[in-house]
Amino acid sequence: MELEAQGNSTAMKKVLLVLNCILLSIGNCGGPLIMRLYFIHGGKRVWLCSWLETGGWPIIFLPLTVTYFHRRSTQGQRAKLFFMKPPLFVASAVIGILTGFDDYLYAYGVARLPVSTISLIVASHLAFTAGFAFVLVKQKFTPYKINALVLLTIGAGVLALHTSNDRPEGESNKQYLVGFLTTLGAAALYGLLLPLIELAYKKAKQAITYSLVMEAQIVMSLFATLFCTVGMLINKDFKAIPREASEFGLGETKYYVVLAWSAIFWQAFFLGTIGIIFCASSLLSAVVIAVLLPVTEVLAVIFYQEKFQAEKGVALALSLWGFTSYFYEEIKHSKNKKPTPETEMPQIPNP
Repeated sequence: MELEAQGNSTAMKKVLLVLNCILLSIGNCGGPLIMRLYFIHGGKRVWLCSWLETGGWPIIFLPLTVTYFHRRSTQGQRAKLFFMKPPLFVASAVIGILTGFDDYLYAYGVARLPVSTISLIVASHLAFTAGFAFVLVKQKFTPYKINALVLLTIGAGVLALHTSNDRPEGESNKQYLVGFLTTLGAAALYGLLLPLIELAYKKAKQAITYSLVMEAQIVMSLFATLFCTVGMLINKDFKAIPREASEFGLGETKYYVVLAWSAIFWQAFFLGTIGIIFCASSLLSAVVIAVLLPVTEVLAVIFYQEKFQAEKGVALALSLWGFTSYFYEEIKHSKNKKPTPETEMPQIPNP
């Protein structure tokens, strides 16, 4: 019976992993595209876009409610409403504030750069994640993973060559350069946040369930949203929204539709990200984000007619080479991989 329960837990984790990969894919591709749509058609509020990246956090109460009633049906009155303990709450709050700052850096980059360029720069976060994962959660590396990280880093670096070639019309070299640097900073900071989330799970001193993961995401998003709310208040974004809506290139109604879908896409991204960390690791989460690069690239070129110069082609080829190297190693060693006591997170099978 113990083996059967263990098998059920493993099967459930695989289902959750697939589900979170789907959520991450939707958010990772849709988020940048719809944010860029906002800026292309007259939107100018960077803090507003930052706020939207985590402002959709109440959506998570829907699946959280479903899991609660599932527990009630199996455990009765013993079912807990919330699982989070103070240490994990504090860690999630701190990570949330850092996420809010990261949201601003990323939104500023989207306001200045084409989506295809942003996607390639953000791919460098895999190298940052790997470095921080090695320091914080003792992530082990193999020659294949090192090869992948080097290729991805070089691929992102190639974009620094002749970057002004794809500068949007009416934008100065200085504005473009600042956008490039803030996007790179966002990639570096997010590379730190993923291992920090994994470390918070491991140091939580409580069993990590998917319900707890969703609770942590609510706390992170709430504090990130509060951080961006302060920025919006200082920048007077709330007062500017009605005026900006009336002047929006696609019309006032579609302005609010764009904002709503932006919040939904980004919440899917963050929930998928921490879900993959729960089911696997922060490094795998970073790799999945990077793997979606070609999809976002193609969609940006199709929908926004963005330029695709030789530098982007070289960067894309190096990135794909790096992805292939990483996944070849994962497939090769997946059957021999066994969790160790110092790296395995405490978990229980119930949601």
